[in-house]
Amino acid sequence: MAMARASSGLAYPERFFAAASYAGFDGSPQSSTKDIESRFKPDVALILYALYKQATVGPCNVPKPSSWSRVEQSKWQSWKELANMASTEAMRLFVKLLEEEDPGWYSRASNFVAEPEPVVDVQMNHNSRVETIIENGNALPETKTISTENGSMMDTQDKDVVSEGLGSVVFYDQWIAPPISGQLPKARYEHAAAVVQDKMYIFGGNHNGRYLSDLHVLDLRSWTWSKVDAKADLESSELSSPVVVTPCAGHSLIPWENKLLSIAGHTKDPSETIQVKAFDLQTGTWSNLKTYGKPPVSRGGQSVTLVGTSLVIFGGQDAKRTLLNDLHILDLETMTWDEIDAVGVPPSPRSDHAAAVHAERYLLIFGGGSHATCFNDLHVLDLQAMEWARPTQQGEIPTPRAGHASVTVGENWFIVGGGDNKSGASETVVLNMSRLVWSVVTSVQGRVPLASEGLSLVVSSFNGEDILVSFGGYNGRYNNEVNVLKPSHKSTLQSKIMEAPVPDSVSAVHNATNPTRDLESEFEVGQEGKIREIVIDNNDQEPTKAKSGETGEHLMAILKAEKEELESSLNKEKLQNLQLKQELVEAETRNTDLYKELQSVRGQLAAEQSRCFKLEVDVAELRQKLQTMETLQKELELLQRQKAASEQAALNAKQRQSSSGVWGWLAGSPLPREDDA
Repeated sequence: MAMARASSGLAYPERFFAAASYAGFDGSPQSSTKDIESRFKPDVALILYALYKQATVGPCNVPKPSSWSRVEQSKWQSWKELANMASTEAMRLFVKLLEEEDPGWYSRASNFVAEPEPVVDVQMNHNSRVETIIENGNALPETKTISTENGSMMDTQDKDVVSEGLGSVVFYDQWIAPPISGQLPKARYEHAAAVVQDKMYIFGGNHNGRYLSDLHVLDLRSWTWSKVDAKADLESSELSSPVVVTPCAGHSLIPWENKLLSIAGHTKDPSETIQVKAFDLQTGTWSNLKTYGKPPVSRGGQSVTLVGTSLVIFGGQDAKRTLLNDLHILDLETMTWDEIDAVGVPPSPRSDHAAAVHAERYLLIFGGGSHATCFNDLHVLDLQAMEWARPTQQGEIPTPRAGHASVTVGENWFIVGGGDNKSGASETVVLNMSRLVWSVVTSVQGRVPLASEGLSLVVSSFNGEDILVSFGGYNGRYNNEVNVLKPSHKSTLQSKIMEAPVPDSVSAVHNATNPTRDLESEFEVGQEGKIREIVIDNNDQEPTKAKSGETGEHLMAILKAEKEELESSLNKEKLQNLQLKQELVEAETRNTDLYKELQSVRGQLAAEQSRCFKLEVDVAELRQKLQTMETLQKELELLQRQKAASEQAALNAKQRQSSSGVWGWLAGSPLPREDDA
C-alpha cells in the first residue's frame, strides 16, 4: 500500500535518528535482534548495522570478535569494510536504504512516539485527503487523515508538519532543538518568559548566583535571538528618580495590552512589598506601575495567573526565606490589590510550584517545594465561591517536583521539568483539567535542559497548531538552549462532554454558567452512536411543558436534516474511496515495476562487483610479477658489475706482469718461462 510522504521529513541528522529508532538500532524496546531480523533480509540488516555504527561511532577500530559466531563475525566485517566513510554519508545511506526496503517507514515512525492516545498509521486510505505544503521551495504532499478516538471522529494532521522558520519537520509529542541564530542570551534559570505576536521575551534570571536584568527576544518565525536595549521611562513613572531595572530572579512575566508586566521576584536589595514593573513594547521603555490597596509582601517563586482582567498571586518565599501560602488578586483595570481569605484547606506553604486557570473559574496549583521536601499534590480554588478543594487525581500522577514550568492548551495543562533536589524530572506530563487525569507525553534521557529546575515554558502557534517552547534551566549547569514540542492534544476537546465522572470541585464548570436560562437540550454522539440528551435544570417549568411538543418536532426536523447531510457526505466519501482505490492500484503497479527495475539493477551491480573482484585479483598478481621482475633486474645489474670488475682486475694483473718482465731482463734477471706464465 502506498504511504504518504515517503521521501519527505526531517533534515539530517534528525532524520537519521528517526530512521534508526524506527529500524530498531537505538536501544529502544523495538531494537531486539530477532525483531530486526524479522523485518529485514540478513544482508540488508548487516548493511544497516554497519552504517549505523559508522554514523554513530565512526570507523571500526575494535578488534575482530574472537567468538565463532557467524553473526558477530559478519557484523564486524560489514562495519570494517566501510573504512573511513564520513559519518554524514553513512547517515544518508542508512536512510536511503531504509526507504528502499520500507517506503512507508516515515509515516509509521510516529508509532514509536510516546503518546497517551493511539496513533493511526498515516496512509493513503479512503478517509485521507492530500494537500500540498511548501518545504524549502518544493511542493510536498501532506496527508490529513480521519481517525477514530473514543468512538467519535476528529480531524488530525499527519504526524509531521513543516513549520515556518524551523526548516524541518516537527514530530508530535517529541522535543526537538530548532536551528537557532543570533546572539544567544546568557545561560540562566529562574527567569521569566512570555509570548507576544510570535515573539518570546525572556527577562532576568539567575546565573552563577548573580541576578540578571537583561531582556532578550526570540523571533519564533526566524528563530533568531536579539537583545532588547530597554531604557527607563521618566515621564510615565511617578518616581522622582530614574527608573532602574533591578536584576531579579523567581519573578513572573505577564503580557497585558501592549506591555509586559514583571511581578515580584528575588532581588539583591528587596523592597518590603511586591513591585510591578511594565515594559512598553512600542516605546521600549521600563516604568514602575503605581498600585493601590495593600500590596503583598515581596517574594520570589510565587505563581501569577492571569484570569480575565485580574492577576491571581499565590505562595512563594519572602526575603527572609519564609514560605508563604497567601492569596492576593491585582485588578489590572484599577491596579488595586485585594487579599483573599478563601474557605477550605489551602495548599501548604510552598514556592516554585505551577498554577493554571480552567474555564476562567478554577485555579489549579500543583507541586512546589518547601525547605525540606517537594510536593506532587493538586489543589483547586473555585474563584467564584473562593473555596479550596483537593480533588482526587487519576492516571499517572507525576513525581514530586519543584521549579517546573507549565502552560495550558485548551483544557490540557502541560508541565515540563522541575526536580526534587536529587534529580531532574524527565517526563513531560499533561493534565486534562476537566477530568483531572494525568498522562505522560514524552520522556527525555540524561541530564538535559528539559529535566532542569527553573526553566521557562511558553505556548505559541505555527500554521494554526500549538507549539510549546522551553528555554534555560539549571541541572548542574546553567542552560540557554531552546527546545520545541508540538502536542497532539487538541484544544477542541475543551467543548467535548466527557462520559467519565467529574470530581466535585470541577463538575460545576458546565452547569454553573447560566443557572436560570431556559430549558436547552444538547445531543452528543457516543461510542456506539447513541444520542445522549443533557438537560439543564430550569426554575420555570410551566412554559417548558407547553413548548415540549414543538421542541420535539423541531429536534426531529434537525435530526432529519443532519441525516440527509450525512448521507450526502457518505456518497461523496464512497466516490472518493473509488478514486483512491484506482490510484492505489496504479501506485502498486508502479511500485511493482520499480521493484523489478531495482532487482535488475541489483543483479547488474552484483555482476559488476564480481568482475571488479576478479580485476583486483589480476592486478594483485601483476603487481607481484612486477615486483619479481624488478628483483631479477637488480640481481642482473649486480652480476654485470661484478663481471666487469673481475675482467678489469685480470687485465690490470696481466699488464703488471708484462711490465715487470722487461725491466727484470735489463737488470740481469732471467725472463719468466712460458710454463711459469
